[in-house]
Amino acid sequence: MIPFLIERSARSRRNCLACALALLSSLFATTATGHGGVSMEDDSCIMQIGPYRAHFTGYQPAARASQEFCEDIPVVGDAIIVLDFLDSALRDMDVAFQVVLNRTGRGVDAGWEDIAEGDAITAERYFAHPTAQYPNGSLNVELGFTNADDFIGVVQAHDPATGRDYVSVFPFSVGKSGGFAWGWIAAALGFGLLLYLMPTRRRRRSAAEEPAES
Repeated sequence: MIPFLIERSARSRRNCLACALALLSSLFATTATGHGGVSMEDDSCIMQIGPYRAHFTGYQPAARASQEFCEDIPVVGDAIIVLDFLDSALRDMDVAFQVVLNRTGRGVDAGWEDIAEGDAITAERYFAHPTAQYPNGSLNVELGFTNADDFIGVVQAHDPATGRDYVSVFPFSVGKSGGFAWGWIAAALGFGLLLYLMPTRRRRRSAAEEPAES
């Protein structure tokens, strides 16, 4: 009987740890999911610019070494955003990159229509990179953020051959996502540890309550 109880207790512990790991996995998936014109595809951060695609990568070398992030910038400070064109057609286009403060009131649901009308995109402009062509297929942008806030990134591409314009808009935050994610991770680990210890505490309580054999 005792070996059976020990085996069942061990199996229960493994199930508890598996639940905690599953919860952690879902949290990482949530924090990594893109929004706006950026989405996760096969563990890669992909930006859609009209019918064309670019690989989106963000870095904060001073704060996070070589760690990559998708859209949201974990901490306030300097950041580097790299766009690698997956479709060669983008190499022949005039591409502009800019960042505006997100004052639309729509958060991550903000779109091009929310900033294109009037002078919102000009009045709230935070950063603008000169329009240029990138025959090597890679655009690097260095940004400096001094406050935690919400922003909207805008990539505009003009095709000189056809005269067509394409735009990609991606809302993102600075200095807000990192603490939230790690707080939930700590909570999940604490919850898993609690579940792990509960069977041991039950056994000790049961042993203390059993009457001594005469």
